[in-house]
Amino acid sequence: MKLNKTVAVSVIAVAAAAGYLVWILSQPATYLVQGEVEATRIDLSAMISARVSETPVNIGDRVVAEDVVVRMESAILDAQLAAARAALDVSRANRDLTYSTRPETIAAAEAQLESARSSVTLAQSNFDRVNKLQGDSVVSQASLDQAANNLTAAIQAQAAAQASLDQARNGASPEQKAVADAQVRQAEASVLQTTASVDEMIVASPIDGEVTTRTAELGKLFSAGAPLISIVDVDHAWFTFNLREDLLEGLEVGQPLKVRIPALGDDTALIDATITSINVQGSYANWRATKATGDFDLRTFSLRADPVAAVEGLRPGMSVLVDWPATVRSGQ
Repeated sequence: MKLNKTVAVSVIAVAAAAGYLVWILSQPATYLVQGEVEATRIDLSAMISARVSETPVNIGDRVVAEDVVVRMESAILDAQLAAARAALDVSRANRDLTYSTRPETIAAAEAQLESARSSVTLAQSNFDRVNKLQGDSVVSQASLDQAANNLTAAIQAQAAAQASLDQARNGASPEQKAVADAQVRQAEASVLQTTASVDEMIVASPIDGEVTTRTAELGKLFSAGAPLISIVDVDHAWFTFNLREDLLEGLEVGQPLKVRIPALGDDTALIDATITSINVQGSYANWRATKATGDFDLRTFSLRADPVAAVEGLRPGMSVLVDWPATVRSGQ
């Protein structure tokens, strides 16, 4: 009787073990996939060569958009700006001179015209008198011709005086005025260009974030384009994973995802996220087949997931773990 009970217990144990084994084998394979926390990083630099004069922020400081993070100085740029402004003043003065005439010059031309008109009146009167006398045979034809020549010369002198007055009033020619206008525009453009370079000496943050790197030190000379300071948008971090294409089955943009972040202390706590992009990587990231037959190369895809809510303490560079595909399916 006791032997039968032992056999029965053994059979039950074997059956339970077999059932558990069948259940285990029926579960999908689970892979531990490791990703990383990433965030937008901006390396700030200047477009000119200058020397650092002030560093208002240090590594670890929080900044908001438009905060000044580095100030620079350059005596050469300051001198260039002063020279450009002086050249603009000169070009404007030349333009005004081209468009205008001194009042004294206009007055002298007007007086010359009045004198020419008086000469015409006198020559006309003399011609009329000589012409009448010649009709009475009192003067010769030569005297009449001389009076006519004097009248013609007086009329021409009046026309020349009128032209001089018009020129004095109108100023330079249209071509000269066009050249003067172009010189002013050229000088204005030079001032704008130099001012833009001077403005580059004040470096401001384009985003809210945290200062993570600062190479700018007081008195240090930096060339154009050299990195001065780095700012990371730690408040809007995301998760990235690199997956072989055979693990992408059933994944799509907008799908929920649950991740674990060991660095936050609780290795079992799951954080809700949403898949926002799935992009193929370059050929350098492919998994190469090792068998001559029956296998094939696998492409690598980059998956990005954004946390549903803000995660306190989340920092770029932290490891992110996902039980693949168990946690993925449980988030569907």
